[in-house]
Amino acid sequence: MVRGPTAAVGEIWSAVVAWFNGLELSENAVLIGFAVAIGALGALGVVSFYALIDLAYTAFYRWPTERLPRPGFAPYRPLLTAAGFATAWWIVRRVGGKGDGPTIPDVQLAVARRGGDLPSRPALSRTAASAVTLGCGGSAGSEGPVAVLGSALGSILGKAFGFKGSRVKVLVGAGAAAGISAAFNAPLTGAFFALEEILGSFAVSAFPPVVVASVVAAVVSHAFFGNHPAFPIPMEYGYALKREVFLFYPLLGVLAGCAAVLFIRVYFGTEALVRRLRVPPALLPWIGGALVGTLVLASGGTLVGHGHLSVQLEVFGRMAWTALALLAVGKIVATALTLHTGGSGGVFTPSLYVGAATGGAFGVILSHLFPELGLRPEAYALVGMGAVVAAATDAPITGILIVFEMTNDYAIMLPLMLTTVVGYVIARRLEPDSLYSGMLRRRGERIEHGADRDVLARLRVAEAYDPNPQVIGQAATVSQLLEHLGPGDQTEFPVVDDALHLVGIITIGDLGRLARDHRDLAHVLVAADIAGPAESIALDDSLLEAVRRMGVRGAASLPVVDPATGRLVGLVSRAHIFALYERAIAGEG
Repeated sequence: MVRGPTAAVGEIWSAVVAWFNGLELSENAVLIGFAVAIGALGALGVVSFYALIDLAYTAFYRWPTERLPRPGFAPYRPLLTAAGFATAWWIVRRVGGKGDGPTIPDVQLAVARRGGDLPSRPALSRTAASAVTLGCGGSAGSEGPVAVLGSALGSILGKAFGFKGSRVKVLVGAGAAAGISAAFNAPLTGAFFALEEILGSFAVSAFPPVVVASVVAAVVSHAFFGNHPAFPIPMEYGYALKREVFLFYPLLGVLAGCAAVLFIRVYFGTEALVRRLRVPPALLPWIGGALVGTLVLASGGTLVGHGHLSVQLEVFGRMAWTALALLAVGKIVATALTLHTGGSGGVFTPSLYVGAATGGAFGVILSHLFPELGLRPEAYALVGMGAVVAAATDAPITGILIVFEMTNDYAIMLPLMLTTVVGYVIARRLEPDSLYSGMLRRRGERIEHGADRDVLARLRVAEAYDPNPQVIGQAATVSQLLEHLGPGDQTEFPVVDDALHLVGIITIGDLGRLARDHRDLAHVLVAADIAGPAESIALDDSLLEAVRRMGVRGAASLPVVDPATGRLVGLVSRAHIFALYERAIAGEG
């Protein structure tokens, strides 16, 4: 029997993988070695992505401007943007397969639920579609595509070598760090973005490979882009007066938090509106692209750039505050339309823009109100960027670090840290969802940061409960109750009626008090009198929810009740939960 070339290559690769895994290298050596490779590949991926953006920009803007009369070109801008959206929509659905392709929330979901398993084809198609979207004048960010691309590289390498899920997840985080680091020349931000947003944990085991990948990506990207801040500024803005930090910047934090909430609600409100439109799917990108192109045209092109960042710091310090406020609102609307009508990209960079416009408007107002103080609106624009990013994406550490690394302005750190924290707190008080968590919640998913909570969130009560616990009838006498003080692990006893409906709970502490005072109460009380109120749980609820409800009352166990009938079906205890948790962790390892 003649083997095909594909089968032969597969056998050779299997032999290579078996040889490599047979070396029995230490976990740190494997992860750091792969982190170096992922960092280099992630940086090259960013270089390729930017080349695609330049190609799309040439096709959808530069080439038409060279062939059309300049005075008559403006009306064509919305049409060209619409054509770009239609192209991006086609790439995602025809090249990438079903669905819209992975985003940052999808990477979070893959890490939390699927051991870091990311499909490569949709990720690559989404990256190409994002390049077209940015090149044709859409309002989106480049950070999402490069982070997803890096994550996909980490997933591909991990799966190719047959690594276990816990190891693949770290490589996915390393890939995301590499993408952000190379895109923004911000290795600290890349590392903490991966730990804070992708892995949802600052575990010691994940820290070294994520940092190594981020540093390697930054070094490789310097060979192509140079080593300079994303926002080269001629001076340190910082703050002119100490009272600015305690008076003006906290007010900016409140304003930034409200701007982030507006962004979140408009973003998801637009999604709901678009879903209700009875428009053929292939026509929607043309409509959305035309609207976004019109907004960009009305702004004189200020709403978008042609590639990486569209924030022009000097502009945000000179414009009227009304114009800056309109730019902030316009960017929110343009981004929502772009990403819900066929365009692809991220929301991180638009959040930077909204923050810069918001902070710049606030700074201009202050400089007009207090001209004698010598305030710098550009400083407020910079600080506003970090605050809105933190509040909109639920990533306060990333919000602080991204502004610091993109400016190399240490003098900005004090107001930046305070404003970011205030903005983050205000936003979470007004709106529980971030731009990332809101995407998942609307799909019926909820990702909890931290490996422990991720495991508990995906396990169900039905997998851990005891279906045959000791129960007490509601009419049981004190003497009958005291019989439960014998040997046994159960410390809480559900009290039920004749139809097995839950009446309440009696704890081992209650029984101890009865043992002391039962002679006086034996002829008076029955179980229903002694039972306390019980917090119950259903079979379909997660173990994370069970732990939370136990914490509300300080309980060691919860009665499991059928919500349809109200009948008791079992008991789930902390011991049951931790036993299943340990088995799940062992299975992942």
